[in-house]
Amino acid sequence: LELLAGQPLVRHAAQALAQGGAAPLLCVVPPGEVGEGVRAALAGLPFTFVVNPDPARGLASSFRVAVDALPAGLAGAHFALADMPLLTGAHHAALLGAFRETGAPVVLAEYADPGAAHVRAPPHLLRADLLRAVAATPDADHGPRDLIRAHAAQAVTLTFAARLLLDVDTPAGLAQAEALLTAAGPVPPTS
Repeated sequence: LELLAGQPLVRHAAQALAQGGAAPLLCVVPPGEVGEGVRAALAGLPFTFVVNPDPARGLASSFRVAVDALPAGLAGAHFALADMPLLTGAHHAALLGAFRETGAPVVLAEYADPGAAHVRAPPHLLRADLLRAVAATPDADHGPRDLIRAHAAQAVTLTFAARLLLDVDTPAGLAQAEALLTAAGPVPPTS
């Protein structure tokens, strides 16, 4: 719930996701005071909230909670993280557009600068027929890596600028995000 550019960090990621065109929007929150703080930070945005009763079991537990709370009849699910504030609605829209255009089982984001090694990281979109496997993912501090690897040959991957990979987990990361937002502003999708 730290502030970034005058608003809660989580609100940056949530606004970008909302502007990207995905619906319905679901936010997994921890129980208690922090979860209530996230709800307050996202006031006015079109999110439904679901509580992960045991977030200490790792990120995979939040994926499972999300999948269990999704309404029936969706074509897929778009998974994003609250601590990646440099992604914009345009990035999310590009991923969603690739999913809608191709019907790929997985649409992935990767991050790199020209000539540099690519790093795969969220957000990712998974087709609805894969969500049961997400619900069966064991406890881990990452998402459904094995499922993504299993469908990598059929995946569509979009590459974004390396700076967008910034994952704000520390005060130094928060300061870096503040500097990047102030200096350059948002970066549009690159491919």
